[in-house]
Amino acid sequence: MISGIGIDVVELDRIEVIISEKQSFIKRVLTNKELEIFNKLSKRRQIEFLGGRFACKEAFSKAYGTGIGKVGFQDIEIINDEYGKPIAIVNQHIFSGQVHVSITHTKDLAMAQIILEK
Repeated sequence: MISGIGIDVVELDRIEVIISEKQSFIKRVLTNKELEIFNKLSKRRQIEFLGGRFACKEAFSKAYGTGIGKVGFQDIEIINDEYGKPIAIVNQHIFSGQVHVSITHTKDLAMAQIILEK
C-alpha cells in the first residue's frame, strides 16, 4: 500500500553556486558513501549528482510528511544498483517500508520522485 508520494525539483545553477561558495552544504546533504562517489565525478556531474540527491531527500521528506528537519539528510542515502538505478537506503528508525526512487536531469534542473510503500 502506498503511504506517501513526494516530488522535488532543483535548479542546477543554484547547486553550482552552492558548491563553489558553501562546501559545508555538500557534507550536510551527502552521506560518506555519497560523498565518495561525488568526489570521483567531473564538475558538471557533481552538480547533477548533488542536485539529484538533494531533490531525492527533499522528496522523501515530503512523502514521509515531515519535511527536512524531523528527517535529516543523513538519514537517507541514495546509491545506484549495478544497472545504475537509484535506490534509497533509509535509517530503519525513520521508515522500514519500500522506497521507490526516480531521478532525472535536464541541462538546468534535477528532479526526483519518491513513492513510499508499506
